[in-house]
Amino acid sequence: MPVLRPPLPREFYLRPARVVARDLLGCRLISTVGDALTAGRIVETEAYLGPDDAASHAAIRPIAARALFYGEGGHAYVFRIYGLHHCLNAITGRAGRPGCVLIRALEPIRGLPVMARRRGLRAESVALCNGPGKLAEALGITLRQNGADLTRGSLVIAPRDGSRDFAVGVGTRVGITRAVEQPLRFWIRGSRYVSRA
Repeated sequence: MPVLRPPLPREFYLRPARVVARDLLGCRLISTVGDALTAGRIVETEAYLGPDDAASHAAIRPIAARALFYGEGGHAYVFRIYGLHHCLNAITGRAGRPGCVLIRALEPIRGLPVMARRRGLRAESVALCNGPGKLAEALGITLRQNGADLTRGSLVIAPRDGSRDFAVGVGTRVGITRAVEQPLRFWIRGSRYVSRA
């Protein structure tokens, strides 16, 4: 079982969303929400670039997103999709330069029995965290974590273990209808936990 390392520093997030999205691959998302330790290796992300990106909430929901999007990077932006599922994003960039990264999929590494109970699945199921709504449910992430500081507290992201020893896939974002042509989705090639091949 991998050792959980200290969280990524604020400076990691104070860069463009597309850079952070790629660099988050292999990092560990760690939750102690509900006093249960659950964690997974990030295997898929999508970058959203701010008000000039037609698919970004900074463009679609400018009033609702303003408080977080225009703040400093390193905080969580959690929203509900279809009124059912929660999605976790990491805010990126410096204050006033909005951007975020959607965490799309994880490889479960800690607390699999808890994840399985929350998801109503078997602990060995590949479907525990292979989608943004699935991983949020598995790690206990709800709107209560909206605005959480990802550098400390009950929801953090820690560096990857060792160097990046995997190939990175790059493609267009999925599950959206605007700005679909931009190559802003990143994933670990060969991971069976990626939401879409």
